[in-house]
Amino acid sequence: MAALQSSSHMVHKTTLIHHTQVLSQRTCSSFRTAASVRIFYYKGSSSVRLFSFLNTMRHYSVSSGDDIYPSSKRRSRGPVMAAKKASQGGKQEEGKYKHTVDLPKTTFGMRANALVREPELQKLWEDNQASFVIHDGPPYANGDLHMGHALNKILKDIINRYKSLSKDARKDLTPTKLRAKAANFATETVEKQMASFKRYGVWADWDNPYLTLDPKYEASQVEVFGQMALQGYIYRGLKPVHWSPSSRTALAEAELEYPEGHISRSIYAIFRIVSAPSTSVAFLEEFFPDLCLAIWTTTPWTVPANAAVAVNAKLQYAIVEVHSSSGDASSSSGNKKQRLGNVMQEQKKLFLVVAADLVPTLEAKWGVKLVVKKTLSGSDLENCRYLHPIDNRECPVVFGGDYITTESGTGLVHTAPSHGPEDYATGLKYGLPMLSLVGDDGKFTEEAVHFSGLDVLGDGNISVVKFLDEKKSIIMEEPYEHKYPYDWRTKKPTIFRATEQWFASVEGFRQAAMDAIGLVKWIPPQAVNRISAMTSSRSDWCISRQRAWGVPIPAFFHKNTKVPLMNEETIDHIKSIIGQKGSDAWWDMTVESLLPEKYRDKASDYEKGTDTMDVWFDSGSSWAAVLGKRDGVSFPADLCLEGTDQHRGWFQSSLLTGVATKGKAPYSSVITHGFVLDEKGSKMSKSLGNVVDPRTIIEGGKNSKEEPAYGADVLRLWVSSVDYTSDVMIGPQVLRQISDIYRKLRGTLRYLLGNLHDWKADYAVSYHDLPMIDKHALFQLENVVKNIGESYENHQFFKIFQIIQRFVVVDLSNFYFDVAKDRLYVGVIAPILPHLAEDVWQNLPFQYVLEDGSPANFVFESKWPSLNDKWLAFPTEEIDFWGKILELRTEVNKVLEAARMGKLIGSSLEAKVYLQTSDPNLAARLNELCAASNDADALHRIFITSQVEILHHLDNKTENIQYKGECQIQGSDPVWVGVSRAEGSKCERCWNYAPEVGSFVEHQTLCGRCYKVVATQPEPVVAAVGSA
Repeated sequence: MAALQSSSHMVHKTTLIHHTQVLSQRTCSSFRTAASVRIFYYKGSSSVRLFSFLNTMRHYSVSSGDDIYPSSKRRSRGPVMAAKKASQGGKQEEGKYKHTVDLPKTTFGMRANALVREPELQKLWEDNQASFVIHDGPPYANGDLHMGHALNKILKDIINRYKSLSKDARKDLTPTKLRAKAANFATETVEKQMASFKRYGVWADWDNPYLTLDPKYEASQVEVFGQMALQGYIYRGLKPVHWSPSSRTALAEAELEYPEGHISRSIYAIFRIVSAPSTSVAFLEEFFPDLCLAIWTTTPWTVPANAAVAVNAKLQYAIVEVHSSSGDASSSSGNKKQRLGNVMQEQKKLFLVVAADLVPTLEAKWGVKLVVKKTLSGSDLENCRYLHPIDNRECPVVFGGDYITTESGTGLVHTAPSHGPEDYATGLKYGLPMLSLVGDDGKFTEEAVHFSGLDVLGDGNISVVKFLDEKKSIIMEEPYEHKYPYDWRTKKPTIFRATEQWFASVEGFRQAAMDAIGLVKWIPPQAVNRISAMTSSRSDWCISRQRAWGVPIPAFFHKNTKVPLMNEETIDHIKSIIGQKGSDAWWDMTVESLLPEKYRDKASDYEKGTDTMDVWFDSGSSWAAVLGKRDGVSFPADLCLEGTDQHRGWFQSSLLTGVATKGKAPYSSVITHGFVLDEKGSKMSKSLGNVVDPRTIIEGGKNSKEEPAYGADVLRLWVSSVDYTSDVMIGPQVLRQISDIYRKLRGTLRYLLGNLHDWKADYAVSYHDLPMIDKHALFQLENVVKNIGESYENHQFFKIFQIIQRFVVVDLSNFYFDVAKDRLYVGVIAPILPHLAEDVWQNLPFQYVLEDGSPANFVFESKWPSLNDKWLAFPTEEIDFWGKILELRTEVNKVLEAARMGKLIGSSLEAKVYLQTSDPNLAARLNELCAASNDADALHRIFITSQVEILHHLDNKTENIQYKGECQIQGSDPVWVGVSRAEGSKCERCWNYAPEVGSFVEHQTLCGRCYKVVATQPEPVVAAVGSA
């Protein structure tokens, strides 16, 4: 079961809680008509595990299976090719013994037909129940889904499904109208995204979602806020915050983007020193009145609010005299966009204070000679005073923090407490004035006098630069390209601006949060470093927003004193109202109605606050709305999985609210994944034309050749193939490769289903009676199941992809299927490829029955296979021996191919193989296989030839063998390999060559093996056909 959360906000969140689901046990008569067969307990000691990659049942057909799965090179194709022609309606060669050959039969198609079949299968997964909780993060409902959504949700769904198997025009709108439009937008987008997630094959309780606009959710959020407020973690204060003039609201760090290519107007400016403390005046006064502090800023518009210049007490500073250079700065530095200020054109003496280490850099930058007159420490500069260049206020030199370095600038920092966190902290330390000269719209207020009404990011910035230059206060102006914060919604620049906001005091529970981080399992492990660093250094969290949509901060303000009224009684009352009527009530109801009974006689003295809660507080409270409040959904969540950017977003906001109110993180484990890039490793963008749309992958594009419809399972298989802990790549070539692997896997499963068409429980063979090749295959199988299970548990899905690919293509298809086309496997692939697994399940020719006797009508009603210790106990010496057989078979195939190219043979069944080795132990084992009583272990069956002979030594006979080779087996002497034409005649039934063909009176064209089969079978009834 999963639950979907979306916000009541204009740009909202959708969050899921995933649970594993156990599908209802209803009959599927439309999908399966064969009789029930109990699978797990049969005669003998061996159990047969149908969906554990291998079935030990025996169909003694000798077909190659090439119609269903291609074998390596040319192999025997007789009866199978005839059957294929017949199935295609072609002319079939009449075969006397065709009725005696048990060929694969299945209704399971080679083509996936994903556009039709996948939606059909998804309808079978609607009923479910909860057992494992993945608390899903907040993707914002701001448009169609992209590849990042696909990677994220499919990763969650793979985990979810495995756990199922392993566990049983804003200004003209009133707030009410705007909120209604926001709710409609959110609901429509939730439904649209929900449909896309369903098409990915994602399991969720889609009929019972939780939404942030749901009154119960909003009430839970108010409850979290209230608990934090009552513990003293919430306060209101005047502090600089990220402010979006385009949205007219404060923003959290997680609501910012930092696009490349932003260019700021930077300036090197000077502030003239007018006095120095008694401890420093003696060695500074000789430079008065021409001594200035040199600063550098990329935000000239903040200079009107300047209250101090900060220095680093640990740095060395120099007093330098400026000597004009013969060239200009732009030619010296090679930057034609630099411009020297008016003060540099004068012939007056000019002394500047700069960091000593930066003197050479500044000389080159400004194109002047800086002559060092004296050096001093930063501590010598404290309490010097300078004239503000705009309004002539006297301002102090103060000590800043470690943020003052010599990496850039001048080593002195212009400080405006209203416009930066470090500036604010320094201002608190020294009691500096907070000059708020910028309004909500990002324009200078009247208090800015010269710049009133000008946009600080536009004309206002230009005007400040011009004014300072006219005052002879600018050394140089130049463009500066850097990363700058933008509003993620409007895509426009933001500013730091001091406003009264509500804050969560992280300092009050920071250590508890750090302790909680240590109790969470982080995947990959290095993720703990990132969340720890961000939490340990995080400043107080601004949780208020100036928006009409969202959950209100339940505070009333006294009309005269502006003191907020917010206590346990008022918060509980508001929570109760919102729980019944929703957060719209805050805007629709009067203050008197919203206040508790004891305060209503004073209602006329108060007004409602207009701030709403930060969207990250919304999503960060999602655990409170769901975990522990729904049946089967406990606190904390088992797992959260999101992109690595959520360390500063949802992971952190959930952590902080959980620790502040519950004393622990609301999740036990956290997985982070990287971003999706194109197949060249570039970021996807519409302008580059490299965007890969998940819908196009599934349903195809306009050009079906260039953009074929792969279906959801190919997309899911790609997700399983990548190491999601770092950035991953996708594109047309990648998808073609994944599609090829999917087709091979589907073809293999089709072959296996074909072999099951007439399977019965009586066919089960005990492990003791199995051929050694089957025991070796079962040993491989158990290791595969074991390794895949461990990889699922460790969430290393790319390892599962690699294991399955090797097992299907190499171990099974290139060896086991080629050799033993009458034995079977199916894959534990359902969590990754649920549509393919379910399609196979629905095409089983019998009903699968669990150990308790109940039918498993769907693949996810079956259990994850428990390991078979007997199969894993395959002797070490046998493992080594079969490894040598595989090595030897590879060399035999090479010699067979040379003989085929030389026209000595056609198919490999026309050949006889000779082997010779001086290793007595290996020779003895090879002779055992040649004389094996069980036909499946016979060496000529393993090589797919008609005969094999083991030679004691090389003699004149071997010199006449034209095609030969040598296999160097590790740990053994080399094995000589030779190939000649097979002896005897061709058997009409199996196409093997044998000397005894022609010796059976009733069946002259059969070999001894086929004669034994045919002699016990009745002749088919054939209608007589007269000649014309």
